[in-house]
Amino acid sequence: MSNEFSYLPATELASLIRRRAISPVEVVVSLLDRIEARNPSLNAFVHLDRQGAIEAARSAEAKVGSGDALGPLHGIPIAIKDLFDFKPGWPATFGGVRALANFKPPIYCAFAERAERAGAIIVGKTNSPTLGFRGTCDNFLFGPTRNPFDLSKNSGGSSGGSAAAVADGLLPIAEGTDGGGSIRIPASWCGVFGYKASFGRIPFFVRPNAFGHDTPFLVEGPLTRTVEDAALALNALHGYDSRDPYSIDDRQDFLAATTRSIRGMKIAYSADLDVFPVDPRIADAVERAVRTFESAGATVVPVKLGIKRSQRELSDLWCRLFMPINLRFMADMKANGVDLLGRHRDDFPTEYLQWLEIGRKMSADDLYRDQEIRAEIYDLLRVVHDEYDLLVTPTLGCLPVDNATNGNTVGPSEINGETVDTLIGWCLTYLFNFTGHPAASVPAGLIEGRWPVGMQIVGRRWNDADVFAASACFQRMMPWESTYRLCAKRPIGLT
Repeated sequence: MSNEFSYLPATELASLIRRRAISPVEVVVSLLDRIEARNPSLNAFVHLDRQGAIEAARSAEAKVGSGDALGPLHGIPIAIKDLFDFKPGWPATFGGVRALANFKPPIYCAFAERAERAGAIIVGKTNSPTLGFRGTCDNFLFGPTRNPFDLSKNSGGSSGGSAAAVADGLLPIAEGTDGGGSIRIPASWCGVFGYKASFGRIPFFVRPNAFGHDTPFLVEGPLTRTVEDAALALNALHGYDSRDPYSIDDRQDFLAATTRSIRGMKIAYSADLDVFPVDPRIADAVERAVRTFESAGATVVPVKLGIKRSQRELSDLWCRLFMPINLRFMADMKANGVDLLGRHRDDFPTEYLQWLEIGRKMSADDLYRDQEIRAEIYDLLRVVHDEYDLLVTPTLGCLPVDNATNGNTVGPSEINGETVDTLIGWCLTYLFNFTGHPAASVPAGLIEGRWPVGMQIVGRRWNDADVFAASACFQRMMPWESTYRLCAKRPIGLT
């Protein structure tokens, strides 16, 4: 599909590099050339370090010939996201905040640090919405990331640049962060595999408040075209780190889990998590897809979770819970000389500023009551997982939306005649950031032969291996690699 490395899995590239059948320099230069040719029409990358990547590839090539031990990602080109994701000296605009266009913190995020330690070569940063506070990918500095299946549509967010880059064959692995579905949402719209690990599985570095990523649970994770590539990445990324007070000390081989049988598994299926409106075309596609597990020897049982609150109550809850960390970010930036809500207030979408004002008026009692609602959802999901190994749902309630021209693309305002919040209300993902369960979005087919649909697979807390086993089983039985031909054939001229 247009060059020899563009759609090769990371597992295969890593094997070829180890055997010296190809060199890291060949791979990196080839994919850098592909990025430079295709990114202007896609807008997935917002920063590219060609020289640094080639130098790192030369070092990786020399190490292959030295006989030294190689990490599991040795020589593999990857990208990190432009949000709370850092590599020293690289720009960090926190999702296209214009005032931060030249902000370059001298720190690593855990994903970048561990990926490089495993031998990966980080080639650049990918697009994200402002502060990651929506399920689409657009901002006032860089504009929207276009969906490689249909350039008029959005990639989804907040890890939209990463998902689009992977689907378009620009690299095999890209980083996402997920506080409400930001890995799984763009994975669904861009037809790739997105994995949100159990909370604590991959360490997350937040300062000055080391506890700041728990409300809701926020994680880093991989977006890939194959389940095995995500497992390879998770093997390199997970494990205890004392800098994260929630980090768990539990080493596993998730690549091995991808070969496990799911025979005998009990799988709960919810078409709507009780309260979410879902486009009938998506509901039909996921209903057909989940039945695939029965052919593999699993039992699939439709369930009701018992959620009594409306989807609008729940999406408002998610928005409120994210306000304390956002308000502290603004205060910290102001203390360091950047008054984002003063002279730079126009850098932020109206919807975001409205939620900041709501958050500013909240009391400690308000926050505590919101956490009680979150606990209510946790208990309902806990009861399901006490009986079933997995819970399967649609990832999203709608198909990709059109890109806006003003830097402020949002999701739909209604689905099936029911009003939803345009920022997150059409996503069946954020409940699992309330709870910390591992969750993946797997490609479940194409609607009308053009738009990808995601199926969400949720495991018991810290049973990530079950999610990988089921996801890999589904990919073997319902392979989706051929869908990327639509991306490979897309126009690459400037739009």
